[in-house]
Amino acid sequence: MKILVIGSGGREHALVWKIAQSPLVTKVYCAPGNPGIGRIAENVEIKVDDLPALLGFAKREGIDLTVVGPELPLSLGIVDLFEEYGLRIFGARRNAALIEASKAFSKDLMKKYGIPTAAYEVFTEVEPAVAFIDRVGAPIVVKADGLAAGKGVIIAATRDEAVAAVTEMLAGNAFGAAGSRVVIEEFLTGEEASFLAFTDGKNIIPLASAQDHKAVFDGDRGPNTGGMGAYSPAPVVTSAIHEKAMAEVLRRTVDGMAAEGRPYRGVLYAGLMIDGDSVKTLEFNARFGDPECQPLLMRMKSDIVPVLLAVAEGDLSGVEIEWHDKAAVCVVLASEGYPGDYRKGDEIFGLEEAARIEELFVFHAGTAATDGRIVTSGGRVLGVTALGDTVQDAIDRAYRGVAAISWEGVHYRRDIGRKALGR
Repeated sequence: MKILVIGSGGREHALVWKIAQSPLVTKVYCAPGNPGIGRIAENVEIKVDDLPALLGFAKREGIDLTVVGPELPLSLGIVDLFEEYGLRIFGARRNAALIEASKAFSKDLMKKYGIPTAAYEVFTEVEPAVAFIDRVGAPIVVKADGLAAGKGVIIAATRDEAVAAVTEMLAGNAFGAAGSRVVIEEFLTGEEASFLAFTDGKNIIPLASAQDHKAVFDGDRGPNTGGMGAYSPAPVVTSAIHEKAMAEVLRRTVDGMAAEGRPYRGVLYAGLMIDGDSVKTLEFNARFGDPECQPLLMRMKSDIVPVLLAVAEGDLSGVEIEWHDKAAVCVVLASEGYPGDYRKGDEIFGLEEAARIEELFVFHAGTAATDGRIVTSGGRVLGVTALGDTVQDAIDRAYRGVAAISWEGVHYRRDIGRKALGR
């Protein structure tokens, strides 16, 4: 089989890495890919939002299955387009990807189908939004309605922070069209976990549990990012919490989307807030989380290709996924300044040394090749991901890999996985 993966980040590198291991696969392409991906697949210079060019390439090369990594092409309708031409593709159709592309749609869906979530209201004007903030008080959460690369969520500790966030989004164009409507919701306490599942629109197969680290600094301080690290399994997801998440969140969502005439096919990501035995839904994503994808795929024992095919063909019945007993930890190395303005073009050292560490893999996220050198080109640059017999073993190995790698201004969190140790 020939497979095309769409995207250029750490998530796509992990998908290519896993797909390339399948005995069913003869060739993997990635559009546009990155230098790390280029070592195991053929990179194709096509942007993720150039749907006609992607379609043309898939038809010309006789691609057997296309796997969509990021949310943007899903929200633009790449799945609808490929299916129109009879091409197999893994991902949610445009009307289903709205579950991520619009937080207001997602919250309204949760309310309608009894999916536990925070109380909220939606606003398009500053004045009523401020009145709501004054009525509810802080801390409070302000979210840009549309896609903002994981950065459109402001957890405001004070009334002034909340008003500033609303004003910047609705009047100051902070997130462009994505922030022309905002969702303001109550602040939830507890511990976050990422709950991902494959679904064909009816059957649901959960992936192993995982936990992301959104804030840029240790101790969950600082602004939110696309994710500074992740680990799997997440001990906060006990068997009782797992059952509750499956029944009250995943099942109701998949059934609700079908009832709305938006059957959901692909991987569905639910961000959960867990407090004791209470489970509430923070958000949905219409694709693999990044960086959760990296530790999850390192722990997946089964061949991923039959699972992706089954989802694309609309029948997951009879499919099972096996997982390694080992834990996995991913530490993201970021550029100085991220998630704000960040440096680019710094040479990265130590990749070969890190690659020599057993049961460790360095996934490229924001890198470029210049004159035979690998340099930084994104906010999140690398995802150093390791397996271990325990979470502590995986943490130790991942940070050994981190210690081997350097560039001017490299930044990373030093507490990835610590919450798991507390349990």
